[in-house]
Amino acid sequence: MNPLLDTNVALWAITDDPRLPPAARQLIADVQNSVTVSVVSIWEIAIKYPLARNGHGEMPISGKEALGYFRGAGYALPSVSPEHVVLVEELPLLHADPFDRLLIAQALREPPGLIHDAKLVAYSDTVMVF
Repeated sequence: MNPLLDTNVALWAITDDPRLPPAARQLIADVQNSVTVSVVSIWEIAIKYPLARNGHGEMPISGKEALGYFRGAGYALPSVSPEHVVLVEELPLLHADPFDRLLIAQALREPPGLIHDAKLVAYSDTVMVF
């Protein structure tokens, strides 16, 4: 399996956060799996980190730090294609977060399976919720 991690799941994995469910932790740790973190997640972290430093939200590390940790963990880091972007407008409006919508589009176009929370499971049966 080649799971695509949602931004929060990816952050929980690299910071050993207790919010990472044991089943997700096991899937990520399995050396037979090729774990993927989209450049979309790095972009989201890079945007939200400065906001969190000013008291608006929670983002424990910077985009630069996240990129280093993701690379160090051996995660695949696929880019976003024009086809991913176009697919976003075809998605039903089940969720408003633009980062999550782009991650869903990427997971649907290149279906590794997306590990996320329950809000996105309605998009596809490839969304895994732990």
